[in-house]
Formats: sequence, C-alpha cells, structure tokens
Amino acid sequence: MAHIRYRQQHFALAADETVLDCLTRNGVAVPSSCRSGACQTCLMRASTGTPPERAQRGLKDSQKAQNFFLACVCRPDTSLTVLLPDHPAETTPVTVRGLELLNDEVMRVVLECHSPIDYRPGQFIRLFFDRTLCRSYSIASVPARDRHLHLHVRRLARGRLSGWIHDQLRPGHTVEIAGPTGDCFYAPGRPEQGLLLIGTGSGLAPLYGIARDALQQGHTGPIRLFHGSRDRRGLYLVEELRDLAQESPQFEYTPCISGPQVPPGYAAGRPSDVALRDTPDPRSWRLFLCGHPDMVAATRRKAYLAGAAMKDIHADAFSIDSHTPEDPAA
Repeated sequence: MAHIRYRQQHFALAADETVLDCLTRNGVAVPSSCRSGACQTCLMRASTGTPPERAQRGLKDSQKAQNFFLACVCRPDTSLTVLLPDHPAETTPVTVRGLELLNDEVMRVVLECHSPIDYRPGQFIRLFFDRTLCRSYSIASVPARDRHLHLHVRRLARGRLSGWIHDQLRPGHTVEIAGPTGDCFYAPGRPEQGLLLIGTGSGLAPLYGIARDALQQGHTGPIRLFHGSRDRRGLYLVEELRDLAQESPQFEYTPCISGPQVPPGYAAGRPSDVALRDTPDPRSWRLFLCGHPDMVAATRRKAYLAGAAMKDIHADAFSIDSHTPEDPAA
C-alpha cells in the first residue's frame, strides 16, 4: 500500500485515491479548484518518490524535472513525500569567494557552499542579510563548468541588501542562503528545439546560465540570446558572450541598446522588439524572459499572440520584494 508523507505526517492511500483526496480526508488543506488537472491550482512537488506521468500532463518540462505534479489526478503506485510549492526551505551557509564588478552597477558574487546543493542554472536562491531581510538572486553558474555559485547583483539606489553586498560584503564572509527554487531553467528532452532568451539588466544572469547549460548538455538547436539596456554602460559580459558565439556555432548573441546612441556591433531597440523581429514565428521555440517585469509581461503576451505555447514560455520577472529577485533591470 502506498503512503503519502506530508510535514512529518504519514497517510495511507485508499484504493484508487488521489493525493488530493487523501490529504483532504486527513485534514490537510491543499488549494484546489477543478479537480480534473486543468487549472493547476493543486500543484505540489514530490521530494521523494516519482509521481505518475499522468499527474504531470500539461506541466512545463522544467516543472516535471523538479517532480511537480497535480494532486487532484495523482494516483501513485509508490509512496511519496510531498510539499506545497511554497514550502519554506532550510537555509545553508555559504562563504563568499569572489566579488567582481561586471559594469558600474552589477557585481558578480561567487559563493562556496559548505555542503553540496543541487541546482539548475537559471533558478534562484534567497540570500539573507538577517532573519528579517532577504532577497532572491538568479544563478548564473553551471555546475559542470563553475566550481561555485555565481550571482549577478545590481545595486539599487535604495536597495538595502544590494547596497550591503556592494559596500560591505567581502571575500571570506559567511552568509546564509535558501533554495534553489524556480522553474526558469533548461530542461533536456527536445535538443533540436530553438531557444530564444530575452533579458534586460541583471536579467542576463539566469540567461547566461541557461545558455551555457544548454550547450553543456548537448543542445543542437539554435540558441539566440538578446540582452538590452538603454546605453552600452548597462550591458556586461559582452566579450565573453561574443567569444561563446565564436566557439559554439548554434549560439547567437545580440546586445541591444534602446537609447539614441547605438555604436557599431549593437542592435538598435529593446531586446524584446529586436528578438521578435528576428524571430517572427516563435511557435516552435522555447522562450526564456528575464528582467524588468513590464518587459517580461509585454513580451510574454506578444509571444503568445504570435503563436508561442504557454508551456514553452518561461519567465522570471525581477521585482522588489522578499520572494523574487531584488534588482529590476533598467
């Protein structure tokens, strides 16, 4: 008989019973609505065990890779340990091993984990200043290529935590992080599919990780990265990305400038406009949108209206609160 474990509680599944019905029968409140696997309100994650394939229909590849499933249609044959998506994560200590300014505002922060963590490039971790203040930052590093975690932290004019990182954090300091979490990452399985990556400001961090991870995993389809700012000072890693394009024929990098002064070698316009102009039919592409929330929302809408499938649009909007990345892109 299969069992469900939820927050130190163990429940036996009745014959042909779903995870949602089992938890509800035992007094566990799980958000739900349609009870047919359509609305995805009852989304949960299995931290141990494998949910059946039927319980993952309609989910993004990145969600499937993290063992997310729909509790209302999940009838497992084996025992599962399950969590709600917002289940609080434990913190782990990390030591700062490097700090490097990538432009006037963005700092690369290199963190050595005291114990290994399993992450995917493009996910984000929460970095704690103290127990009352934390911010989320996307992961730019690739486990197979980088020894430690890499973050790109943009200084905000009134950003308490980003100001602390830029002005006071030093190599050798130990801080706490939680995570990783998020489903904005490369999931293998369709290596021939085109990847369209669009970002602004420090939204380059997850895209830089995703592009290199896809190449590392043998992605064969085209990978196009469009990164933009109002002027050249807001861009960074330009030469590194151009070198990557030289090394990898399927990878293309286009730096975009939306201001009036556009030097040779840069595209004129917002990265979303340039990307969708150069890729007018996104129906067969997988999209990753990272950066300013207005850009992310507008681009997601335009891509969807142009035919892109919602399951193929992965977005990470940078907004200022304790649960999403602190630094909105300019």
